[in-house]
Amino acid sequence: MKDWYKNLVVYQIWPRSFCDGNGDGIGDLEGVLSKLDYIKDLGCNCIWFSPLYPSPNADYGYDIADYKSINPEYGDLELFKKVLNEAHKRDIKVIMDLVVNHTSDEHKWFVESKNPSSPYHDYYFWRDGKQGGKKPPNNWLSCFEGGAWEKDDKNGKYYLHVFAKKQPDLNHDNPRVREEVKDIMRFWLDMGVDGFREDVITFISKKKGLPNGFPIPSACGIEHYMDGPHIHEYLKEYRDVTDEYDCFTLGEAPMMTPTKALKYIDESNKELDLMFHFQHMEADCILVDYIQRKFNLKKMKKAFSSWQEKINGRAWNTLYLENHDHPRIISRYGSEKYREESGKMLANMYMLQQGTPFVYQGQELGMLNTRLDSIDEYADCFVKNNYNVARNKVHLSEKKCWEWAVKSTRDNARTPVQWSDAENAGFTTSTPWFPVNKNYHEINAEKEQANPDSILNHYKKLIKFKKENEVAIYGDYKEHFKSSSVLYVYERNYKGKRLLVINSFSEKNVPFEAPKDFDLEQATPILCNYKNPTLQGNGFMLRPYETRVYYFE
Repeated sequence: MKDWYKNLVVYQIWPRSFCDGNGDGIGDLEGVLSKLDYIKDLGCNCIWFSPLYPSPNADYGYDIADYKSINPEYGDLELFKKVLNEAHKRDIKVIMDLVVNHTSDEHKWFVESKNPSSPYHDYYFWRDGKQGGKKPPNNWLSCFEGGAWEKDDKNGKYYLHVFAKKQPDLNHDNPRVREEVKDIMRFWLDMGVDGFREDVITFISKKKGLPNGFPIPSACGIEHYMDGPHIHEYLKEYRDVTDEYDCFTLGEAPMMTPTKALKYIDESNKELDLMFHFQHMEADCILVDYIQRKFNLKKMKKAFSSWQEKINGRAWNTLYLENHDHPRIISRYGSEKYREESGKMLANMYMLQQGTPFVYQGQELGMLNTRLDSIDEYADCFVKNNYNVARNKVHLSEKKCWEWAVKSTRDNARTPVQWSDAENAGFTTSTPWFPVNKNYHEINAEKEQANPDSILNHYKKLIKFKKENEVAIYGDYKEHFKSSSVLYVYERNYKGKRLLVINSFSEKNVPFEAPKDFDLEQATPILCNYKNPTLQGNGFMLRPYETRVYYFE
């Protein structure tokens, strides 16, 4: 059974903000082509592309109008093939985003489906409304935009959209839809891509009859489509396709737990190879990033350790701290005051666990959250909906709604990548599609490359160590000092080699004494974020956001 995905370090590209190669202000495949050597030098050996397909951009690519083409803003199929081939020449694998819970309302299938007599009508969930069509078929709410039903004025029926109005849900109960999905997969796999990240894939099976949901303020109805009745049946069908190829699949699943994940990724009966979950990203929020509270290290540690311990030996973990759906991690779990120290510490903390690490564009530079002047200046439909719900339905103060929006918006991760201190951060020669973070003069790739002690160069050393040392890949995991609210310490063990990974989440000095059975004088300190690490007996005083890794051979 193939398991080469266990040796990957994946670099995620959100193409619109990565690099503009043709000077129109929008990131594109020409820009990606120009940065392949950068990704190779970083040490990443796989690229995950967020959607490259044609899209009206209601949700910036996650509303797909054509699954077998490239958005003209980014290039075309020939240019994509060139990027794919050049990546493969550098031993970099490429995976695509497979977004099949929904399409764009501008996809030809949906346009045709509006006709009740069309064979495409049952590709989606079209239903008659209640009370003579005056009310939606049920009480479900969308995750992005009010109610989950939208009425079409011409045919008089409602269509289901669990996300934005321009993202109608596909009906996977229809065998023809499943055949379409398999055809899409084969199209890209035959071209040579190495797998898929499957967007909200656990939502694709809805409960028969689409009954009313429990009336909660957001995501009402989710209990009827999360891990739905036919989900495993349908994923096994799609797995049969990917098993025809040397590729891997990664699922994304909101509200996922290790126990539930094993039903999808257990190596004895896999439907997916890896699973993206969100539990460790809820240490400063409730369910979604928008509803915020103070960062709780114990909650984050509990989530990481739960996944490490419960699936160990049965499945493989996915390790990440940033992606296109979350604000920048230093601004959340670290410290902007101690940007370099906390950026390196956070990198060690997650990447040295067992699993396949993912690095999101700009994360390796220590990019931070941005701040605009009004909610209207943001592009993120998700945060705008949350802001309006909090303001107009929950009736929170305007100040609280605004501060939550600034901190939680996905646009924090979608500002253009800061390549240099040139105009527009070297991202484009024209006006960027979204404002560049104003701190690009201090934080940019060119400056980080020239500084041997930068966050970027720490990531390079860390990725090299992760890929070259079996204890960092395959070692077991044990957490220490679980009750600490400022320290996250764990060990890894494999074939006589050990790592002790020590991370401080405090701006203050914190005393540390090594756990029993660890003699630090017999180990080599590596991947430290302060120079000249010294010992005081079998411990030391941790400085603000200090990280040390002790390697025992």
